Amino acid sequence: MTAGPDPASFASLLCDWCLEVQPAQQVLIGTTTLAEPLVLALHRAMLERRAWPLLRISPSALAEDFYRAAAPAQLDSFAPLELQEIEAADAFLRIDAPANTRALAGIDPAIIQRAARARQSVQEARLRRRWCATLWPTPALAQQAGLSERDYEAFVTRALFLDQPDPIDAWASLSTRQAALAERLQSAREIQIQAEGTDLRLRVDGRRWLNSDGRRNMPSGEVFTGPLERSAQGYVRFTIPSSPRGVNVEHVELTFVDGEVVAARAERGDAYLHAALATDAGARFLGELGIGTNTGIDRPTGSILFDEKMAGTVHLALGRSYPETGATNTAALHWDLICDLRGGGRLTADGEPIEVQ
Repeated sequence: MTAGPDPASFASLLCDWCLEVQPAQQVLIGTTTLAEPLVLALHRAMLERRAWPLLRISPSALAEDFYRAAAPAQLDSFAPLELQEIEAADAFLRIDAPANTRALAGIDPAIIQRAARARQSVQEARLRRRWCATLWPTPALAQQAGLSERDYEAFVTRALFLDQPDPIDAWASLSTRQAALAERLQSAREIQIQAEGTDLRLRVDGRRWLNSDGRRNMPSGEVFTGPLERSAQGYVRFTIPSSPRGVNVEHVELTFVDGEVVAARAERGDAYLHAALATDAGARFLGELGIGTNTGIDRPTGSILFDEKMAGTVHLALGRSYPETGATNTAALHWDLICDLRGGGRLTADGEPIEVQ
């Protein structure tokens, strides 16, 4: 690639804003070989900050190979050393950089969810550390977004605020704006989402609204909470396609009664949807409600990391909640599904409109 996010600037943003890297810290970095420009810049940046970058770089086809070759005992367990390493680390950074965004499309969704259940303790340990997830642009991601490589690189740069004179200052400004929105929502009792095919009510009283300002996800740009587990009533249509684990899922429709999904369908990826809902008992309940605010993300690209932050959208996550919100739903699944409100949708808190565009 000839253009796109400057690796050195990107590395500085990840070190100083997202992870706040300190001397002597051990930082695990997991990615594919396609992210080499960013990995090299991160390696140098962390050494300059007297930290220890621990690189875990793998071929992009490794995940597909695991699901095809793993024995049943390996699907139902994990290597103990992996958990030990995560528990010893101070921070974890995941950089998505796929060579094929549909690499897992041919894998039985039940196998993917089976392995996810077995690895839940690994995931929980990772979430207890300082962590961040981000993305490095690849030709496959550009193709998925329907953009040329150059245009996609420019899109990613804007979404990261790396086109701004001082990216960290830009993220700090967004953080301030989002803090005001979170404070306004803190006293809300009921949220209602309305759009074509959608009329859903959620209780949020007593729950904490959090400001996602790039410290965990980069890019970010959302405020979120965990709805009361038994409160969701109504129906919702998610109009933005989703690609969990490389499986294309489109036009998901869910109906909720007393917080639980009682009916579900997808025009595409229906088998994956139902396998996800069958992951465990918590997978049929909501773990998150988020409101996107990032104006640098102006179109869906097939990447949940980006699409859920798009200004003018809300997203709901099936499965695991974030305990820091006060929510209590537990599951091996956490799948964000996105509803676009820009075409006439409406979001209200106790009947008062909330501006999402």
